Parts: sequence; structure tokens; C-alpha cells
Amino acid sequence: LLLLRPLSSLFAKENLNRMSEQQLNRYDRLINEPSNDWDIYYWATEAKPTPAEFETDVMAMLRDFARNEKREQRLRQPDLEYLFEPPR
Repeated sequence: LLLLRPLSSLFAKENLNRMSEQQLNRYDRLINEPSNDWDIYYWATEAKPTPAEFETDVMAMLRDFARNEKREQRLRQPDLEYLFEPPR
């Protein structure tokens, strides 16, 4: 949970405002249905295969984000003000 929370909140800040309604629904399902947050972390980091029911475009986006190919520093969760910013 400690590792997933910064990953998911940073992912949300960067991506939620660009997602379609269907993608937002898939994201909501992804972060709420699995009973173990560690599963989501393992799927996102490709330590374990993602079950078919969660293998969606949103999961692919989360995996890409977790790879952090730009080597960005992600040391803390974002401030919540972004939730109140207008979409870009």
C-alpha cells in the first residue's frame, strides 16, 4: 500500500483529466475491486501477470507510468489541489 499510493496518486494527477468516461470507469474498477492493493502494484510493475478482467487500456497506461522511462523523481504524493484544477 505504501508503494501503490504514491504510484496511483501520481498516475491519477497526470492522467485522470485526459481519460474518457469509459477509461475513468475502468480506472475506478481497477483501484476498487481487487481486494489486495499489492496485487495492483505487482500488476503495474509487471512482477505478476494482470488477470484478464483487469487487462485494459488503463492498466497498460498504469504499467507504462510505473516503468518511469523518463526517470522522473517520484518521492511523494502530489498535493490534492490538482483535483480542483480545470482540465488541460
